[in-house]
Amino acid sequence: MTHIYLVRHGEAAASWGESADPGLSQLGFQQAESAREQLLATLGNEQIDILSSPLRRAQETAAPLAQQLQQEVRIDERFKEIPSPVPLSERQDWLRAFMQQRWSDQDQGLLRWKEQMLKGLQECVRDTVIFTHFLVINSIVGHSEGKANTHVAWPSNASITTVTFDDGVLALAALGEQMRTRVN
Repeated sequence: MTHIYLVRHGEAAASWGESADPGLSQLGFQQAESAREQLLATLGNEQIDILSSPLRRAQETAAPLAQQLQQEVRIDERFKEIPSPVPLSERQDWLRAFMQQRWSDQDQGLLRWKEQMLKGLQECVRDTVIFTHFLVINSIVGHSEGKANTHVAWPSNASITTVTFDDGVLALAALGEQMRTRVN
């Protein structure tokens, strides 16, 4: 059985409507340190792989764990934030609408995004930590539970959601900490 730890990036220095690729805020850096400590307590001495979305906030969240374990972070495009078909100025409204929908309502581009992400999970041959984004985690959790909605969870910044792959079956092992409020 392969354990995959999905870590949502720490708090970004800019909102999702202000910047396409912000780094972490001061709180975000603290959250990354906290995630590292939680992961170290969970992982023990096991050999793991560390993957990250190419976006800066995910890479900065991955850095403390990678430094502690003296490992490189492999950038994997499949775990990047959901692509939106609108300009940055319209992204917030598009995302709010998307989160009200079902996967059957989505175009081929978004279905391919989800399919590639799931393929990336299947390629994990040993326990893996993936530093990623809110809707990536939602897509994986929803798929593992057979849910049709695009939005099924509210993962907090730097929360750790655990899924497993066993004999080709993806299962939710533990949902990470959920946001207390619905505004991020």
